[in-house]
Amino acid sequence: MPRLRRVRITPPVLFRLLAGLAALVAVLLFVSAAHAEGEIEVEEIAPGVFFHPGAMADLDSPARGDSANIGFVVGARCVAVIDSGGSVETGRALAAAITERTDKPVCYVINTHVHFDHVLGNAAFTGADVNFVGHSVLAEAMVQNRDFFAEAFAAELGGSGQEARVIGPKTLVSDRLEIDLGERVLELRAFEAAHSHADLIVHDMVSGTLWTGDLLFRERMPVIDGSLRGWLRWMETVTSEPYQRVVPGHGPVDTAWPAGALDQKRYLTRLLEETRAAIRAGAFIDEAKQTVASDERERWQLTERAHG
Repeated sequence: MPRLRRVRITPPVLFRLLAGLAALVAVLLFVSAAHAEGEIEVEEIAPGVFFHPGAMADLDSPARGDSANIGFVVGARCVAVIDSGGSVETGRALAAAITERTDKPVCYVINTHVHFDHVLGNAAFTGADVNFVGHSVLAEAMVQNRDFFAEAFAAELGGSGQEARVIGPKTLVSDRLEIDLGERVLELRAFEAAHSHADLIVHDMVSGTLWTGDLLFRERMPVIDGSLRGWLRWMETVTSEPYQRVVPGHGPVDTAWPAGALDQKRYLTRLLEETRAAIRAGAFIDEAKQTVASDERERWQLTERAHG
């Protein structure tokens, strides 16, 4: 029987082995996620208007790359994508769903704001004739977040060093913009700080469908990254307008607008009023976290990170 040789593994060799193993695990996880995301559910909620419901998943969930509502609108000339998802593979799955349903090319990718779950699928739509559209401050916001996205969401971008896959808009909207898909006009409106600092809504004027991005949450607890008062001002403005259906950034489509916005309005109003009361009472932040609108935790999903 041959004698076995003992091999001494030095720290540099061990480090390279561990690094290689970590890289292999990352690749396998990404391939697994890509396989899971190869096909996505798409529903035609109005003629030519297609909606994909995102998973109810938080930041620490493996499903976070497909956690936002996304979709597309088909005109006589071309297609507009409304948010591309939180990973390149989600974007590719959306692109495949478009190809299955129409032979019209994608001419616009509209991002409703800067958060990763709505924009990291952009790299799946980088054709020469595709125009990326967003809020007037979104391009700069994407630049500022590029390194963060590439590091924190490397798996969703296809591996490390994928900064080039973080793609921002070329066409910027500071107030209103209409884009024509051919016999179908989309009205885009930009707002001051509300849910985020780069919020944009999309109104399909043919079907009466409004896409709000994360200006509207349903069932999942709203997350504030902009201005609470600005968000409430937006709600006062838009809930007074009639729409046939409203697609939120998270949660089910509202077909009885503005009924689907009432829970969010209640929650945001309570945050404002009860936080002001806590300030007047001299409460500390840690105390306010536990007392302000505390019973709202029972009304929403994914509350642990958002409410605090």
